Amino acid sequence: MREEPKKYMNPYLAGFILGFVLLATIYITGRGLGASGALKSVVMQTVNDVAPSHAENTAYYKDYNASHPDGPLKSWLFFEVIGVIIGAFVSGLISNRVAFKLERGPKVQKSTRIAAAILGGALFGFGSQLARGCTSGAALSGMAVMSFGGILTMMSIFGMAYGVAFFFRKLWINK
Repeated sequence: MREEPKKYMNPYLAGFILGFVLLATIYITGRGLGASGALKSVVMQTVNDVAPSHAENTAYYKDYNASHPDGPLKSWLFFEVIGVIIGAFVSGLISNRVAFKLERGPKVQKSTRIAAAILGGALFGFGSQLARGCTSGAALSGMAVMSFGGILTMMSIFGMAYGVAFFFRKLWINK
């Protein structure tokens, strides 16, 4: 028999800890947090491995590789995201929340929910590259240093999410 999951951390305490981690990261590294750069590092390494001649003959890849002489996967953002994944898994184990399940509305097929999640993730990833950062990089870290662009990014992200959530709510709400 499976025991009940433990309650989530107090959101105010979690927010305080996140703010402290963000400020410590800025103080120690001179940069904020971010996750989209890790995926970019994986893509760059993949292109370097699969199509090295393309990477050598394309200005974008040449510039990126020149700024990362040890290789894209030596980026601290890559290690940050690996740490987030490991930390999330350990947290799930501790709180008894690790399970393979697909949350969806009662009238939504699994394939529709999975396709919507993949499409949404791809669009968000593309948008993060256009914005030169994801929510944690552009918005959270930007707001921490009182960047007007960070404030606009956060407002845009949450405003757009609020605006389109009505149309996609049946993909996960059981009502």
